Amino acid sequence: MSGQNNIYEMVTERIITLLEQGTVPWRKPWTGGRAQTLPMNFTSKREYRGINIFLLMCMGFSSRYWLSFKQAQEKGGRVRKGEKGTPVIFWKRYATEDRQTGEAKEVPVLRYYTVFNLDQIDGLEAPDAPEPVNPDFQPITEAERIIKAMPKRPLITHSEPRAYYRSMSDTVNLPKPELFTEAEEYYSTAFHELTHATGHESRLNRRPSTEIRHFGDREYSQEELVAEMGAAFLCAESGLAPAVIQNQAAYIDGWLKVLKGSPKVVVHAAAQAQRAADFILARTFND
Repeated sequence: MSGQNNIYEMVTERIITLLEQGTVPWRKPWTGGRAQTLPMNFTSKREYRGINIFLLMCMGFSSRYWLSFKQAQEKGGRVRKGEKGTPVIFWKRYATEDRQTGEAKEVPVLRYYTVFNLDQIDGLEAPDAPEPVNPDFQPITEAERIIKAMPKRPLITHSEPRAYYRSMSDTVNLPKPELFTEAEEYYSTAFHELTHATGHESRLNRRPSTEIRHFGDREYSQEELVAEMGAAFLCAESGLAPAVIQNQAAYIDGWLKVLKGSPKVVVHAAAQAQRAADFILARTFND
């Protein structure tokens, strides 16, 4: 295992160096064409404006579409249990009378309401299909081998343009390969979700499979560190491009800010990520 540990240590040190130097803004490595730009209300088809753009885009969801709870119900959708909404603000104008002149006027009052991303809702689909950006996608042989050889591998689907691991069904969904700008990013994303899957009770039992985690809380953030470190290790095993590591470092930096920890926190996540990578690679922990 000494050679393998060297690879893990090299990747960990590389990511920490990037974090200390400042990282490139993380980007979602697949596309949905114009449909994945500014946030839009699913019902009205109006794009959000002003500060709402930043409030919604920073939440990290893959879809541009948002609905209120009532709008989701009216469209036949259902907000999944445990999902948290995001507030959006607006100015509502009320008619009143000027106390001094008696003239009618309007007074703007700041209000807010809560919306949910389409990713948080079952039963609804985006009205515009993602556009392929890499129609000539070429599989990477070593990365494919690692995925296919994973013990107790969960079912992998490509049914919708977002990436996730769902513990209740023990399934991984990935956007179709041709939606990724680079083949390396497809496999990096696959490794990330498969690392999540190693936490299932039938594998490394890193957490209860029925546990609900909320975007942005500490436990969710820690698990994201583990998943992205595991992906970084597996990318190194596959010989993927260094640019992928840059994106991973930037993604990790975002979760470190949530955790309010130094880059050294990565070292702790790396311990669990090493076990996850070894599991995926079908390596025992004492050889």
